Amino acid sequence: MTVENKPREKGERFALDRQEQQLTGERWTTARGSWTIFPQLCKGCGLCIERCPTGVIRWSSEMGAYGTNRVTVEAAGCMTCKICADYCPDAAISVVVEAGLDKGR
Repeated sequence: MTVENKPREKGERFALDRQEQQLTGERWTTARGSWTIFPQLCKGCGLCIERCPTGVIRWSSEMGAYGTNRVTVEAAGCMTCKICADYCPDAAISVVVEAGLDKGR
């Protein structure tokens, strides 16, 4: 599974092929890296919203998997701590810290 390592614009959609299944992700650039949601995987449990220390994850007006609400992020306030990705039971969120910026975590 490979993803291009180039900066993406806020909310840009991209495709990821994995064993004949195509996932579409929305990626936002944060101050320290990037935050990605895969709507096909988000079941709308809200664990990421509860655990976000900065409160920047919120419900989206768009639907995710199973016809449930999914989440989105206000990337300008995201500190790229990865807590949301750690608590997501369905791996619907990916947080990537740019090389050299993850020291101290």
